[in-house]
Amino acid sequence: MGHGHSHALPAGHVGGKHRWRLAVTFAMVTVFLFVELGVGLWSGSLALISDAGHMTADVIALGAALFATRIATRKDTTGRRTYGSYRAEVFAAGLTVLIMLGVAVYIAVEVIGRIGSEPEVQTGAMLIVGVLGLGVNIASMLLLRAGSRESINVKGAYYEVVADAAGSVGVIAAALLVAATGQALWDTIVAAGIGLFVAVRAIVLGRQVLAVLGQHVPDGLQLEQVVADLEAVPGVDSVHDLHVWTLTSGMNVATVHLVLGPEGDPQAVLTAAQNVLATSHRIEHATLQTETAPTRQCHEVTW
Repeated sequence: MGHGHSHALPAGHVGGKHRWRLAVTFAMVTVFLFVELGVGLWSGSLALISDAGHMTADVIALGAALFATRIATRKDTTGRRTYGSYRAEVFAAGLTVLIMLGVAVYIAVEVIGRIGSEPEVQTGAMLIVGVLGLGVNIASMLLLRAGSRESINVKGAYYEVVADAAGSVGVIAAALLVAATGQALWDTIVAAGIGLFVAVRAIVLGRQVLAVLGQHVPDGLQLEQVVADLEAVPGVDSVHDLHVWTLTSGMNVATVHLVLGPEGDPQAVLTAAQNVLATSHRIEHATLQTETAPTRQCHEVTW
């Protein structure tokens, strides 16, 4: 019986290499948050206050993302975390989801509270802050876009910024509509739209977080194809007990039992199978076991 491990993990943690992008975005958003919140309270604009609430979520989420990338790239000194602390970024993304849902609920409560009232809104201040906010959000989106394709942690921060950009556009639209019609109702309507958009984004990201924590098969990976490719390895007769999941962004993990044919060489099969998983399916950490026939224990496994 052979037993092999592939330890060719990606060079550096995926989220860690984008840490500087998170840091710059965090600084920009934090500074603008205080500007938007102050002007929102002074102008009486619920759209501005709602967007400031979302920016508060941004600041917390970005701070959590920065903290998570530092933890995720730290070496374990306890000897108890055999996978390291890589999943810290997944938990940070989960915190982002909770914050976004909280902001959406807050906005909904404020919108309901304004029904039947006609507050005075300073449209000039709204317009200026909306334009400035859009500029900050576009700059942040450009910074985070590349990292969002690789790290679920950075993706969470990117979604926050995208939602904020939509909020800034909404603030600008609300300012123009209120100025043109004299109806403060437009401010409330835009605030409700911002809340709905934030909630939808939170649900999308939340599903991705739950998929990782639930150890689902990574997106874009077909188990049937993995099995077919492993069975095509010379010397492999059949494959069973295959499990594939995502440890953290950019790190897919697998375990599998390979039943050898009469001419199968255990070491040659292990090497070839590890290469197939790494090159064809981006699974660079795999634990593989070779057998001449499935054991009784294998037949009894039900997961």
